[in-house]
Amino acid sequence: METKLYQNRTFDTIDYSDQSLSNTEFVNCQFINCNFSKSDLSYNDFLDSTFKNCNLSLAVLKNTGLKNIKFTGCKLMGLDFSASNSFLFSMNFEDCLLDYSTFIYKKLKKTYFTDCSLKDVDFSNTDLSLAIFKNCDLSNATFLECNLEKTDFRTSRNYAFDPSENKVKKTKVSHTALAGLLEKFDLEIE
Repeated sequence: METKLYQNRTFDTIDYSDQSLSNTEFVNCQFINCNFSKSDLSYNDFLDSTFKNCNLSLAVLKNTGLKNIKFTGCKLMGLDFSASNSFLFSMNFEDCLLDYSTFIYKKLKKTYFTDCSLKDVDFSNTDLSLAIFKNCDLSNATFLECNLEKTDFRTSRNYAFDPSENKVKKTKVSHTALAGLLEKFDLEIE
């Protein structure tokens, strides 16, 4: 099947919900107010593109290429990013709802998460080195066997991870979050 190519296009207020898009490459495209909820985006490539105020909740990302993508004001609940293509995988998030999503085994080095809700997100075995979590809610997020070296959590809240089960050299945390780092010891901190 031949791959369709869209370059330098803007897609505004289009409803793709519950639809299947395949064998399509989007290069330098903008998606504004589009609904991709429960869409099957498998085997598509998105490169140098932006999503603004879009809903991608529960979309299927099997072998989907996400290269240099910016999500702003998007609803991305329950996405399994771990199923997407790992080649050149890179994205940044601003003012997004990512609750219940999965990034297992992904390389998110230098990724920015700004003003995002990341409740119950699974970051197990993820490389988050040099990532920045700015003003994010990380309630019940899982950090297990992650590379958190030089990751900045200072302005975020509700994060907890075991320093003995993650690489944490030069990880930046606020002093108010220290209790979350010592959680496994069941200490009474006053």
